[in-house]
Order: sequence, then C-alpha cells, then structure tokens
Amino acid sequence: MFCKYLKASARLLYLLLLATWLLHPVYSHAQKAKVDSLLKILQATSADTARVKLLWTIARDMNKYNPDSALVLAQEGLYLARNISDMEGESRSLGILANTFMKVGNYPRALELNLEKLQLEEKRKVPRNLASVLMNIGIVYALQEQYRVALQYYGKADSIISRDSVKDLRFNINLNIGDTYNRLDVSDSAYLYFNKSLQIASEEGSVENMGIAMTGLGHSFRKLESFDLSSQNYKSALTNLAETNNDEIYSEAALGLAHLYEKQKQWDSAAYYARLSLDVAKRGKFNSSELQAVEFLSLHYQTLRRYDSAFVYSGYLKNLNDSVNSKTRIRESQIITTNEQFRQAEMVELQKQEKKKRTQQLQLLLIAIFIPFFFLLTLILSRAHMHPRFVRLLGVLSLLFLFEYLTLLMHPMVASITHHTPVLEILIFVAIAALVIPLHHRLEHWMIHKLSHWHQKHPAKKIEAETKESEKK
Repeated sequence: MFCKYLKASARLLYLLLLATWLLHPVYSHAQKAKVDSLLKILQATSADTARVKLLWTIARDMNKYNPDSALVLAQEGLYLARNISDMEGESRSLGILANTFMKVGNYPRALELNLEKLQLEEKRKVPRNLASVLMNIGIVYALQEQYRVALQYYGKADSIISRDSVKDLRFNINLNIGDTYNRLDVSDSAYLYFNKSLQIASEEGSVENMGIAMTGLGHSFRKLESFDLSSQNYKSALTNLAETNNDEIYSEAALGLAHLYEKQKQWDSAAYYARLSLDVAKRGKFNSSELQAVEFLSLHYQTLRRYDSAFVYSGYLKNLNDSVNSKTRIRESQIITTNEQFRQAEMVELQKQEKKKRTQQLQLLLIAIFIPFFFLLTLILSRAHMHPRFVRLLGVLSLLFLFEYLTLLMHPMVASITHHTPVLEILIFVAIAALVIPLHHRLEHWMIHKLSHWHQKHPAKKIEAETKESEKK
C-alpha cells in the first residue's frame, strides 16, 4: 500500500513537470535581463498595439520564473487587445495565460483559456496558430491523464499540420502522439510516431530532438520486447542528450535502460544506469526523475534481498516523498491564489467595461436628443429671413448627423449578423443610406417650399421687421 502511495505521488509530480518539459521552459540570467530591459521599454510605450505586444512578450518570458507577475501582464495585454480589436494580441495573450496556468498546475483554467483561443483561431483561420492551440489543448488533457481525449485534439492538429505543411510543429505533434500512445501502452502506435519524430529530427539536423525521439523509441521497443533495438536507441539517446546537455531526458533514458536490463536480469547494469539516472536528476533538481530512480533502486535491492541497500533507498524515498507532498501542497495553494488573482482582475476589467458602456449609452442618448433638436432649430430658422442655400446646408448636416447616428446604433447588430464581414456590412449601410437620402431630399424640398411660401405670404411683416431693425441702428 505504501509503495502504491509513493507511485501515485511520483506520477503526480511527473505530470506537473511534464508540462514544463512539453512547453520548453528554459530560464537563464540573460533571459531575466532581457525581461528587465523590456519592462523599461514598456513604461515608455503608450501606443496600444506596441504595448500589447510588449505585455505578452514579457509575460511569455517571465512565466518561467515568476508566474504571478506573468499572469498580471498577460491579462492586461488580453484586455487591452480586446479593447482595440487586436486579434493577434488577444490570441497571443490567451496562449500565454493558458501556458502560465498550466505551469502552476491549474489545468481547468488552462483548458478554459485554450478553448477561448481555439474559438478565436477558428475565425482567423491561420493554420499554424490553429494547429498550435489544438496541440496545447491535447497537452492539457494528457496532463490530466485523459489520454484518449488528448489524442482527439492531437489528431486534429496533425491533420492541419500535414495539410498546410506547418513544418515547425511536425516534430512536436509526432512526439506528443507517440508519448500518449506509450502511456496507453499501445506500443506499436507509439513506435510509429516516435519513429516519425526521429525522421523529422534527422532531416532538421537537431541532435537534441533525435535524442528525445530515440528515448521514446527505447520505451516502445522495450515494451515490444525488442531488447536489442531498445538498448541501441537508449544508448544513442544518451550520447545525443549528453552532447546537448538535456539532463532531464538523459535521466529518463538512463532509467529506461535500467528497466530494460532488469527485464533481462542483468542486475549490475540495471543498478548502474538507475544510479546514473538518480545522479543526473539530483544534480538538475528534476524531482520527478529523482523520485522514480530512487523507487526503482529501492525495489531493485528488495528483489535481490540486499536489505541494507533497500533500507537506505527506502529512507531516501520517504524523505523525497515528504518533499514532493510539500511541493504539491504549495502548488495547490498557488492554484487557489492565481484563481483569485485572475478573478479580481476580471472584476476590475468588468467595472471598466460597464463604465465605458454607460458613457457610450449616455453619448448615444445625447446624440438622439440633439438630432431632433437640430432639425427643429432648422425649422425655426427657416421662418426667419434666410437664404434657401443655408437651409439646404442645415438639411445636409442634419442628414449626416442622422446617418452617422444610425451607423453607430446599428453597427454592433450588423456586425453580429454578418460575422464582421466588411462587404456585407457596407452593403447593409448603403441600403440604409438609399432609404434615408430620398426621405431627406423630400423633407428639404418641403422646407424650402414652406420657407418661400411664408416669405411671399408675409412681405409686410418682413418689411416691418427690417424697418424696426434700421431704426434701432
């Protein structure tokens, strides 16, 4: 029972760290210096589009070591992008937010944001972006051990990548599908996709990716009991990964080789590679790999009845497990904190939007009052001694006010009906103008006719008014 508990803990931490591996989080002092430099530029930037790009760029680099601040910046970028209708900035910000929540283990929120991004990218129809978000949704499901659902999204992403030749995602999608099949113990399918990923890595000349793919092939051949091929791939992977300093996958490959030798009852070789895996994981602070290596060694020495060594590693395992549980509790607390932080920012933004909406409604109301008032003023002025051209000018102005008001009032509804299709929007507003302009011309002729008729009917009043005005002068 205790071993099952330890395995569950190890698997939990492994899944949390798998997100980090899939999303390539590499942190360095140079990167932090870059972030600090970008923050200074951000303070001096007022242009909205440039500011949105800076916000999501800084958040992307910062989430590797300061996820809380990254969330604030990415959320600010998201709201600003929406306010200025910057769809690229909105999509990028949603992606950074999703990845940041994924890093802290908040998978439901990460899934929610990725689905929002998916809806946006389905409208934009940019193949690479669409494939990327589908793959990220698959990763979230894989991290929650919903592997069959993950494969559905990976399959959709793979179709787009193949159809539209999205070359830079080919390795990742094949590796992710192979990894998922490996976790489902469908080793023949895992082999096919790991092999594809190896071919792509070889074509691209990426030694590190070749090492990662070979590690997957080592797992597949081991489960298929092709021990020689498994050993060849593991050892080639170790060479490539050592060359590129990818210690995390190196530790995984070494432990895979330990499992392989244990199956073949080559006990000394199994212990050697397990200890190698442990040393590399401990040096790189890869807690999940360290936990798996210690668990292997503990069970290995129990099987050999070397109880003194088994006791040492069992104690090591207990201390490490306590550390894992502590980190898990911290992570759970961090999830609650980030959820509340996100909710508070949403409330602030909602208040801003409501205030903006009230201001717009007030402006529309004032315009609605002004247009009939302006028309009434035109009628009053027409009864004075005014030239018909001036009346026409007032009529044209009233028409422009009315048409622009109708455009403001109807644009959201028209945009919703036409799904923001410019051609359809223009056609609808042209049709509205075609109705408004003839009505305006009729009204204008009526006003001019009334004006002329009134001046002809009351010439005495006109002369009397002019006389009084001259006497006053």
